[in-house]
Amino acid sequence: MLRLLGFAFAAGGILFIVAAAVASYFLWQISRDLPDYEGLANYQPGVMTRVHAGDGSLIGEFAREKRLYVPIGSIPKSVINSFVSAEDQNFYQHNGLDFQGIARAVLTNFAKAAKGGGARMEGASTITQQVAKNFLLTNERSMMRKVKEAILAVRIERAFPKEKILELYLNEIYLGMGSYGVAAAALNYFGKELKDLNIEEAAYLGALPKAPNNYHPFRYADRAIARRNWVIQRVADDGHITQEQAKQAQAAPFKISPRPFGAAQFAAEYFSEEVRRTLIDLYGEDNLYGGGLSVRTTLDPKIQLLARKALRDGLVRYDRKQGYRGPIKKISPAGDWGPALAELDSLADLDPWRLGVVLEASADRATVGVRPGRTANGQVDKKRETVIVPLKNVSWARPAEGSAKGKVKLGKRPKAVSDVLSPGDVIYVAPKEEVAADDDEEDKEDAGTAEGWRLVQVPEIEGSMIVMDPHTGRVLADVGGFSYAGSQFDRGIQAKRQPGSSFKPIVYAAALDNGYTPSSIVVDGPLALEQGNGQATWKPENYENKFYGPSTLRLGLEKSRNLMTVRLAQDLGMPLIAEYARRFGVYDQLMPLLSMALGAGETTLLRLVTGYSSFANGGKQVQATLIDRIQDRYGKTIWRHDNRECPACNAEDWHGQDEPQLADSRKQIIDPHTAYQMTSLMEGVVKRGTGYKVSKVGKPLAGKTGTSNDEKDAWFVGFSPDLVAGVFVGFDNPKPMGKGETGGGIAAPIFRDFMKWALEDKPATPFRVPPGIKLVRIDAKTGMRAQPGATERTILEAYKPNEEPLDPFSFVTYPGADLSGQGGGTAQPDTGFSVGVGGVGGARQPQAGGLY
Repeated sequence: MLRLLGFAFAAGGILFIVAAAVASYFLWQISRDLPDYEGLANYQPGVMTRVHAGDGSLIGEFAREKRLYVPIGSIPKSVINSFVSAEDQNFYQHNGLDFQGIARAVLTNFAKAAKGGGARMEGASTITQQVAKNFLLTNERSMMRKVKEAILAVRIERAFPKEKILELYLNEIYLGMGSYGVAAAALNYFGKELKDLNIEEAAYLGALPKAPNNYHPFRYADRAIARRNWVIQRVADDGHITQEQAKQAQAAPFKISPRPFGAAQFAAEYFSEEVRRTLIDLYGEDNLYGGGLSVRTTLDPKIQLLARKALRDGLVRYDRKQGYRGPIKKISPAGDWGPALAELDSLADLDPWRLGVVLEASADRATVGVRPGRTANGQVDKKRETVIVPLKNVSWARPAEGSAKGKVKLGKRPKAVSDVLSPGDVIYVAPKEEVAADDDEEDKEDAGTAEGWRLVQVPEIEGSMIVMDPHTGRVLADVGGFSYAGSQFDRGIQAKRQPGSSFKPIVYAAALDNGYTPSSIVVDGPLALEQGNGQATWKPENYENKFYGPSTLRLGLEKSRNLMTVRLAQDLGMPLIAEYARRFGVYDQLMPLLSMALGAGETTLLRLVTGYSSFANGGKQVQATLIDRIQDRYGKTIWRHDNRECPACNAEDWHGQDEPQLADSRKQIIDPHTAYQMTSLMEGVVKRGTGYKVSKVGKPLAGKTGTSNDEKDAWFVGFSPDLVAGVFVGFDNPKPMGKGETGGGIAAPIFRDFMKWALEDKPATPFRVPPGIKLVRIDAKTGMRAQPGATERTILEAYKPNEEPLDPFSFVTYPGADLSGQGGGTAQPDTGFSVGVGGVGGARQPQAGGLY
């Protein structure tokens, strides 16, 4: 018997050794293929890039996984306790595997299996095991994966403190609604930072790891509340809160308040998209969507909203004159019209415009049902809202009946709302709002609204507006079109169009830098130029197809005379004009053709606005930027627009030393006197010239209109002493906008409206006059010094030192000079000195008293 027992014991021992050997070999084989868990020490999860406006407002986030990485020291205890109590009560006691939890899960699962019914089995994975699975393994459901998970969990526990494991877990886990990690979830569910969460909010986050979609706050609110309350009770049972606190938290209402953020808040979708493109160019897509960059942009939210309103109002104003194009679609207004209307596509960024369906239309009014919203779970809201559109507010809606003299001919004004609208018409309506009018009587009659809502339509015309700080090149606003939802193409930055006469200030600046004065006389007369190579003779014309004879440079720019500009360019030489265009950043390589002096080459609104900044800032070159600085995920600045160094700014304390002075690193591209003279000339454009509509702002402003051939492009670029803005209007597929639809008629009113609002609370600041400028009263027509006591037809003109005109009797011309307006050339007051040939490109300079 003893021998038999000894044999059995020996056999059992051998079997145990063999089993242990097999198990050890099995574990060794598995361990060979395990990933390196030590890499968790240097783990860098994909973190979203966040983009902020200049005032710190969040305007955009870019990420494949929306995550904000937060160190464990910044995560409140209430959040940690909720997750530990719900997911791993013994987290601080076990070494990676919770054997009590495993035993409990086994017994529970046996009980569920005995009852049948296919109940979901309970797991016993610890937080450490979840870290192993989420970071190092796949989601494969197999025994092999569970074994690997257990081995890795034990090793992770040996290698890292509990706090590090929690930090990894709480920043990696997916919690629904696109949220990765607790920080992103707190923002997406409650619009709060982690530190501001209360007990019930922290408990709800702790309820989500098992199955976020099963506890969706909108689709399954009852489940979500029950699971939240269960977590609260677990937290209380573990002693982290009192039972009284638990009862109060469980009784609290279930409030989900997703944070409002993003480019749409500030009408900055175009701006945000351009920043995104810039970041990809600088750092690539991986760093943009996972690098955790912090980007401070130049956007001014207030300026951006004003720019969008001004542009939209201007485009709508033009579009009204093209007639009403009818309803967007027809649907049945009978019964419950809400679901059918809710299913239609509409532009999401037209607030306060609303899509609606006409329910009734009579002589004096229409009843319109507006598109219902959707509930948080995506269902169409059962609430129905109707608005009234009176006759006055559809009076503009006349049908287009062909064209006459290059302009759309409109039919008669409607005498009844039912002449325009019918039941079932799907239209856009907008609440009562004053619409600024222009000067023509027809536009005034269409402007303004009566009580009630008004009929509106999305314009076919497009446009853009860019606003910049002229001293730094910081882009304060970028409105790339009427609606980003309708078209993501940015017409201010991406579209290349002919600037027309808005390029002329570059030509005039070259002239003033090279010997001309504002009162220099240039003949405005017929001009015929041979183009060679068998091409027809080019005969440029003024917009009015008239000739005005000898005129001052000032008058030429104020009235935008084409023939004077071509003569200037011919005299200076196109190589010089091309060099100035490059200096101003308007063109990189301008073709040396005289037609280019009239803005025939294509450029962007951003380039033109950047160029005009040099007139406003005293002749300094600036670089346009939408970004101030970029920081990496650790807060280190890796890019700055302003690269000036300031060692003295880092002083630890103050001992009476002078304030540090930053050197001005901007390149001087034109004479400061020239810059002021050009500013003065463009003030004249606003006061007396083609930009006269801007003068209604009532504050010092300067600028220039621009219109391309056949009125396909309309521009206005202008500035105050500290703000420069540009407007472009035109069809995406260039076509004539109509006879008389010029930069002064379409674009200038948009600029006017914007500046009126932007400068509303600012004092009327005059333009800065550089030292050495002399202001002399002259005859505005002849350019000669005004007689003492003369007041009619005189202006104060700005001159550089030693360039001001003498008395009228010193004006001379060379023998044979033609002042009839039929010949070419310029006449100058005799100042007693001459300017030699020179300048970039070998341009010939006008000589005192000479006529070329």
